[in-house]
Amino acid sequence: MTLGTVQTRHSASLELTRANATEAGWGVARTYNGQMASVFSLIINRDLPGHFVWEDDDCVAILSINPIQTGHTLVVPRAEIDHWLDVPPELAAHLMVVAHTVGTAQMAAFKPSRVGLIIAGLEVPHTHLHVIPMSNMNDLNFANAKASVPPEELAHTAETLRSHLPA
Repeated sequence: MTLGTVQTRHSASLELTRANATEAGWGVARTYNGQMASVFSLIINRDLPGHFVWEDDDCVAILSINPIQTGHTLVVPRAEIDHWLDVPPELAAHLMVVAHTVGTAQMAAFKPSRVGLIIAGLEVPHTHLHVIPMSNMNDLNFANAKASVPPEELAHTAETLRSHLPA
C-alpha cells in the first residue's frame, strides 16, 4: 500500500510505503486528515530521524539536513499549518521567541557576524522558520545549501548548539 509520495529537493519523487518506511528504520508513516503527514511531522513524531536542538509543547527546532551554513536550524510548529500567515498570532510569537533563542545560541556557538531569518515555505507545506548563521548575503542563498551532511557531523553541530541554549 502506498502511503504517499515524498518530493525531494531535486524534483525527484520517492514513493513511501509501509514496507520501505519500515525497512529504512522510519517506523510506520502517519497520515493526518487522510493526507500524508509532512516530512516535519514525521520527524517530530520520530518516524524519520532528526537532530533536535529545542522541543516544547508547541514547536521544535531541528537542524536542516541541507544546511546553507553550519548550524542552519528550522523552527517548526507541531501543528501542520501550511502558510505562515495562517499561524495563530500567539503561536507565531512563540516561534519567533524560539528562533531568537536559537539565534542567540548560534551567535555564541558559531561566531557569525549575524543570524538571518527566512520564512519561505515553498519546499514543504508545513510552516518553518530558517534560522541561519551568516557573514554575508550569500550565506542566505538556498542554492548554496549542502546536498548532504554526514549524520555524525549533524549530531555534533546539534550538541554544540544545545550546549549554548539556556537551561
